[in-house]
Amino acid sequence: MANLLLRLFVPNYENVKDPAVREKYGQLGGVFGIICNLILCTLKIVIGTLTASISIVADGLNNLSDMGSSIITIIGFKLAGKPADSDHPFGHGRFEYLAAFIVSMLILLVGGELMISSVKTLIAGEAAPTYSWVAIGILVFSVVLKFFMFLFNRNLGKKIDSDVLLATAQDSINDSIATVVILVAALISMWLHPSFNLDAIMAIGVALFILWAGFSAARDTVHDLLGNPPEPELIEELEQNILSFSGFVGIHDLMVHNYGPGRQFASVHVEVPQDVDIVACHEQIDLCEKYVCERTGVQLVIHMDPIDVHNEAVSEARKQMAEAIRTIDERLTLHDFRMTPAANTRTNLIFDVVIPADLRIDQSELKQQIDSLARQINPTYVCVITFDMDYTGK
Repeated sequence: MANLLLRLFVPNYENVKDPAVREKYGQLGGVFGIICNLILCTLKIVIGTLTASISIVADGLNNLSDMGSSIITIIGFKLAGKPADSDHPFGHGRFEYLAAFIVSMLILLVGGELMISSVKTLIAGEAAPTYSWVAIGILVFSVVLKFFMFLFNRNLGKKIDSDVLLATAQDSINDSIATVVILVAALISMWLHPSFNLDAIMAIGVALFILWAGFSAARDTVHDLLGNPPEPELIEELEQNILSFSGFVGIHDLMVHNYGPGRQFASVHVEVPQDVDIVACHEQIDLCEKYVCERTGVQLVIHMDPIDVHNEAVSEARKQMAEAIRTIDERLTLHDFRMTPAANTRTNLIFDVVIPADLRIDQSELKQQIDSLARQINPTYVCVITFDMDYTGK
């Protein structure tokens, strides 16, 4: 179904890296959501009102908010697809994250309203509603349609790696589960006639479920807005692509900046032999930057770091220090290693140490521990250390 609609309404639908194609995907998902949620909202509010069921009416209002979410999705993709301008040179891709955040706020609003009305109903001691088989049929239809919407939006979201569409898909499956809960309550009320208002109790459960879904969606989008570390798969792909070029000995200080789906920029330091031909190395760097962009879509900037790869004493000292600092924390790494002997009494080891973001050791204390380890290797070693943060999330 999804592939058929893509072929009909999204020209060049296979080119998912094209911002115009992404926008069409978002519009398709939004329009589909508006149509389906409008149908469900109308049916549930009518039946819920006729049967005096708070949970069914509330579920219909939830579908109404979902329809609003679909409109926001369309607007979000439209704004995200705007080209870069002087005020926003990196484009407008983060509008997708803002749209996802607004959707999560609407989910929280609906959950809060449902919780308040359900608690008021229990406190007031209102009688449970009387269900009909028509209401049961509409609930079953809602479960099936919402599950189909989940599959549809998840398919679109995975194709273009869209947080908005994936959040919409998750909301759809949440709605399907919530409606199943209401359906169970309706059937139990029809057959067992409990003395308490099971409908209101189930509505509280649905409200809690909706609130949790909204909180989870908001948390994820806030992470995107604040700046998540890049996906491990992307880091691995970037490292493999860069090191596939001859003459590149190692890399460090890799940083990836995300300005929205398909709008990623990165910088990295590449280690090369210090006696390399500068012109040839610069040509390799240009080719690498272009190659990485073609393969991953990431705009890469490379800084060249010359290192001594032929001096056995330097290589051995670097190896010993790398092993030593890993005894403090196995995630610690070093780079830009240089060694400058001064007579027989002092040997300066100059290097950078990469610190994980969650390392709980103060830098001054860490410096003391590394100095101690260095003196155990060679009493003449004196460390000159620059501490770098790890921005890859490893």
